[in-house]
Amino acid sequence: MSDLILRGVAGLLAGPLLGGLTSGLDRILTARLQARQGPPLQQPYYDVVKLLAKELVVVNAWQAFCVYSHLFATVLAVVLFALQADLLLILFTEAVGAVFLVMGAMASTSPYSQIGAHRELLQILVYEPLLFLVAIGIYLETGSFRLTAVFQWPVPLITQLPLLFGVLCLVLVIKLRKSPFDLSAATHAHQELVRGLFTDFSGPLLGLIEIAHWYETVLMLAFCGLFWAGGLLPMTTLALAAVMGVILMDNATARLNWRWLLGYGWLAGMTLSLINLIWHFRGAG
Repeated sequence: MSDLILRGVAGLLAGPLLGGLTSGLDRILTARLQARQGPPLQQPYYDVVKLLAKELVVVNAWQAFCVYSHLFATVLAVVLFALQADLLLILFTEAVGAVFLVMGAMASTSPYSQIGAHRELLQILVYEPLLFLVAIGIYLETGSFRLTAVFQWPVPLITQLPLLFGVLCLVLVIKLRKSPFDLSAATHAHQELVRGLFTDFSGPLLGLIEIAHWYETVLMLAFCGLFWAGGLLPMTTLALAAVMGVILMDNATARLNWRWLLGYGWLAGMTLSLINLIWHFRGAG
C-alpha cells in the first residue's frame, strides 16, 4: 500500500515538475535554433503563476467545468500510469480529458474558438486510433495491457516494435502542438488562428489548461519511455531523444492544413502500424 501511495504522489508531482521543465527546455532549444537568446528554463512556471493570479473571467459555467474536468482526467491518467495500471484504461482516461477541452472551447461563440475546437476534434480523430494501435502492438508483444508486464519484459519493445515507436512519435508531434500539425492552437504567429482553441480561456482557467498540458506531455513521454523500459536511465534517454526530434521537426517544417493532417496522419500512421503488427505476427508464428 505504501508503494502505491508513493507512486501516486510521484505521478502527481511529475506533471508540474517534469512537464514545466520540458516546456522550458523546448523554449530554450527553439530559441537557439532561431539564433535567439530565449527565456530562462523556469519561465513556464512564471507564466502559469501569473495566470493563476489573474481575475477569473469565464464565458459560462460550462466552460469552467470542462477545464476542471480536462485537468482532472489528465492528472488521473498520469497517476494511473505511475501506478502501472491497465494501458487501455489510461488511454480512455486521456481521451476523455481531450474531449472535455474541446467541449469547453465549443461553449464559446467566438468563431476562432469554434474553428479551433473543430480542428482539435480532427486531431483527436487522427491520433487516438494510432495510440490504440500502439497499445495493441504492446499487447501482442507482452501478452498483457498491464504496464507491470511491460516493465517486467526482458527485451526492449523498440527492438520488436520500431515502427510503432515511430507512430508514437508522430502522435507526440500532434499532442505537443508542434509543426506541421499545430492546427488547432499554436504559440507561433505563422498560424492564422494562433491560440484558436484557447481564444476565450483566460486567467486561472488558462493556467490550469497549461498545467494539464504539462501532465499530458509527461504522459506521452512516459509512453515513449515504455519502449525501453529497462530502467529510469534508458527510459529518460529515449524520451529526451523523442523531445529533441519533435523540436527539430517543429522548427524545420511548416504547418499543414487539416486535409494533409488526415492524409499524412492516417496514411503514415496506419501503414507503419499495420506493417509492424503484421511483421510481429508473422515472426511470432
